[in-house]
Amino acid sequence: MTDPEPVQPENAQPEPDAERSTRPVRRRSTALAAVLLVVAAAALWASSRMTWVQVDSADGLGTDRITDLDGGTWAAATTPLALALLAAVAAAFAVRGRAVRVVAGAVALVGVAAAIPVVQLFTSGVDPVTAGQVAGLPDRAAVVATEVFPVPAVIAGVGACVALAAAVALWRTPSAQAGLSSKYDAPAARREAAARSAETDEPMTERTLWDSIDAGHDPTIATADDDADNDPDTNSGESGTRR
Repeated sequence: MTDPEPVQPENAQPEPDAERSTRPVRRRSTALAAVLLVVAAAALWASSRMTWVQVDSADGLGTDRITDLDGGTWAAATTPLALALLAAVAAAFAVRGRAVRVVAGAVALVGVAAAIPVVQLFTSGVDPVTAGQVAGLPDRAAVVATEVFPVPAVIAGVGACVALAAAVALWRTPSAQAGLSSKYDAPAARREAAARSAETDEPMTERTLWDSIDAGHDPTIATADDDADNDPDTNSGESGTRR
């Protein structure tokens, strides 16, 4: 015995073809941004674990001391910036509307912040005084020499560029199409949206019809009233007689 097919309201409207056609584009755009964010976060995280600068120091009491400064020490913001990019992955799927542009702007700021120490390292080099302070050398110690390892800085620069590309991808995502589908909204949010649609007489899909019923609104009342107003048997002429 087969289960009976669910009864659909007569005024249920199918999902618009335009929305169905743009859904794959929306998913591809959000997925591309998420992949770029993960790649950028991985690059920054890997760079923070690699040695950027090596400091040779002497205090006059013994042999020279060699201190390796990794990315998390030399560029202290590298690790939290990587975590911020990972948080942006969840935000890219969760938010919609103008909030997508806010996330895109935040990701762009993270990319710029990640690129600043890379640019400073390659343009200004290593200041011995700054290197000694970062390495935590005692006051009596003096920096004898410094050595820069370019590969970790290049990886961080690539991560910053990828983060900027992710920001562009998020920014170009249509704000009306961003975020998850409405089927992932909480029931209370769907009922509130259905109530707003009923008040503004917006076209309602099958899902919004059922959500409207759950919210305590009868979407068939307006239709019944409209049918009564348009019924020729109930209309009267100018003389007041029924036609």
